Amino acid sequence: MENIFDKLLHLPLFQGVSQERLQETVEKVPFHFLKFRKGEKILSCGDECTHVRFIVSGRVKLEYESKVLKFKISHELEAPEVIAPDYLFGLDTSYPFNVKAIDNCGILQLAKQDYVAMLRTDNVFLFNILNYLSRNSQVRKSQLLNLGNASVQERLVMLVSAFTSQRSQNITMTFRQRDLCRLLGARRPALVSAISALKDNGLIVMPDSSSINIANRHNFLEQLKNTE
Repeated sequence: MENIFDKLLHLPLFQGVSQERLQETVEKVPFHFLKFRKGEKILSCGDECTHVRFIVSGRVKLEYESKVLKFKISHELEAPEVIAPDYLFGLDTSYPFNVKAIDNCGILQLAKQDYVAMLRTDNVFLFNILNYLSRNSQVRKSQLLNLGNASVQERLVMLVSAFTSQRSQNITMTFRQRDLCRLLGARRPALVSAISALKDNGLIVMPDSSSINIANRHNFLEQLKNTE
């Protein structure tokens, strides 16, 4: 059975670090282990990102909700994973989503000042977080630059990509059609046609006219690329 160190080594923030080096680091900095019960809220939208938080057991659900449109998107993350370290730095350091435990789960967290101190001890840690932040920034800029020529299907993909992470699972969007049209810059007939095509190709499940489920993010993005 994998221990906590084995799990952390699977994360991008610890790539290239040996288990011995990681264990040595964890012993020197004040990591804290927290347990959450099924259904318990871990973070609320607007909470300040004061810690790096790693999911080391169980699953959590992240949920974004628009304040001006009837639109909501949620996705699940399974251990081992890190919860949005993007918000640790920058002008806005508050989480834009709610996080709750899907089942009993464990969170390993490290305060921002202690994480910064850790980055100073080893360039591998530093380069990993810089690469993580740079990759996310570059992907989003690339999507914005391609938005003007994108089809409605492609815009849906960009939307999913922007609000979820690489290892997200069980993605769900709930919406009012006219609000999703506003968000995508599309007319309703074009949106209905795009959604129908995705459904017919087995890329999404649509329980009703105002919700979309994507069980596997990777397959969704890859299969859509193959249909272009």
